[in-house]
Formats: sequence, C-alpha cells, structure tokens
Amino acid sequence: MHDLISIGSIAVDFYFKGSSLTFKNKRFQLAIGGKYNVDFFKLLIGGGGVNVAIGASKNGLRSAVMGTIGDNFFKPFIIESLKKHKISYKLCDIVKNYFNLSAILLMENGERSIIHYATPKQRLFDHGIRINQLRQAKIVYLGNLPDVSLEQKLKILKFLRKNSILNVLNLGVSDCRRPKNQLLPLLKHVDILIINGHEFAELVKAQYQDIYFHENVVNHYIPLLHSSLVVVTEGKKGSYAYYKGKVYHQKAYPVDEIIDTTGAGDGYTASFIAEYFRSKNIEKAMDKGAKYSSVILTIIGAN
Repeated sequence: MHDLISIGSIAVDFYFKGSSLTFKNKRFQLAIGGKYNVDFFKLLIGGGGVNVAIGASKNGLRSAVMGTIGDNFFKPFIIESLKKHKISYKLCDIVKNYFNLSAILLMENGERSIIHYATPKQRLFDHGIRINQLRQAKIVYLGNLPDVSLEQKLKILKFLRKNSILNVLNLGVSDCRRPKNQLLPLLKHVDILIINGHEFAELVKAQYQDIYFHENVVNHYIPLLHSSLVVVTEGKKGSYAYYKGKVYHQKAYPVDEIIDTTGAGDGYTASFIAEYFRSKNIEKAMDKGAKYSSVILTIIGAN
C-alpha cells in the first residue's frame, strides 16, 4: 500500500550553464551554426510525476510514480534514481523506443529555458497500466498530462471518488485553455485542484492582471469548486487557497540566492500534499509547501 501514487511524466533532464549562453531581452541569444562550450553540466531525473513523488517521499510519504519509462539506454539511470529516492516504479509502463528528455539552459539568476522532447502518441493506460491499480493508494496526484484526454482524466477521478481515495489534480495551460463546458464535468469530481495564477486565468477565461487573488476568486469565477480545495501558486507573491468560502494566503519564503527555478511548483505541490495528508490543515500544508519550494530554488534540479 502506498500513501501516494503520483501520475505524471518521467523525464531525463540535461542541465547546461555557462557564460557562453548569452541572454538578452528575455531570450537566450544562440547563433545559427554556433557552438557553445558550457562551464556546468548535470544529468538528473525529472518530470512532474517524478518531482511530486520524490518531494512527497522527502516529506515522509510512501510514494510511487505511475507513468512511462522508455526501454532504452536511459532506463537504468531512471530506475536507479527512483530507487535512490525510495520511489516505487512497479506501476510504470516500460515501453520500447520511448523517450522523454529535456535540455535545460540555466541563467545565473536561476531562470531557465527548456527544450523538451517526448515520443508522440504515448498515452497513459495504452500499455500495461490499469486503473484498478490506483486502489493501492490513499491519495492520488494526477499531474499535467496533455496527451491524456479529458475523458480519461474524468474516468480516473470518478474511480478515485468511488473508492474514497483523495484526488489532487493539476491542469496545465493546454487543458486550462479548453472551453469551460469541457472542463466542468472534470472539475465536478476534484477534491484538490492545484494550479498557478496564469493557469487559473486561462481556466476562468479572464485576464490575469484583472484577477485579485486575495478575494474569493473561486466563488466569483467558478462557484462549482466552492466545496473543493483550490490552491493557486503565485511565485514570489506566495500562494492562495480557497475552501468553502474562506480565503487563505501564504507568503513565499525569501531565498538568498535562486540557483534554479525548475520544479519549484512541483516541490510546493509535493510538500502541500504530504502535510495535508497528515494533518488536513490547509494553513500548515501551505506553509510546508512554501518552505520546501524555497529549498528547491537553491539547488540545481527539480527534486
């Protein structure tokens, strides 16, 4: 039995950092035909599903990840990395010729650009994974999976509700941009929704700058979620939570030097889930999420 099953991507991340990677006007300036020698390189495991599983494990939960691992030369590295962090991978599909890779170009201030590739047309449950395996968890995190249809996500959420398993949903920008009438059946079955401020704006079809998160934006924009716990992360501005008409705010913890912003949101989510699982205390969960995400900002890597 697992405390948490984290459903999401499993990736290999290549980090590059160096003065040759010039940056101007919020863009890396790389010349066509140029060759760039960097001062720093690191190979790490990543992906939203993995990041949340590892973060939750570091915060005391028995965690498993459910996703796709490529049967290629990165497989031993992925499995050893999961073992190192005490993450079960027995619920994963092992798929030939599947790759999920990210090249991450880092700036000195921790900001980054990501070049990502994942083998197309690979969907959850296409291979050996079965939905009834989710009964092995007390809480299930369903991460941002743009290749998983809304119908499939709805099936998962209904299954979890039927089996009294707490669900936590993250919707990425591509899903949040869908028409509201497509998303409402999904949101109806959510226990906890965690998204960032820009994703919330896309979800409710409002301009980001017009949203006052310190007010009860859930009741204003999407009252269907009144009885669900909605958490909105806002980076340096902290985070907000909304539950049954009450609004919570958590300040971000200051960081002396930001090394890498990759995975800070996943770190918040992981620690929030772990504390809420233990205490059911929203304020404590937000505080733990903010603390752990600040730690992620001080290291290279998402976990």
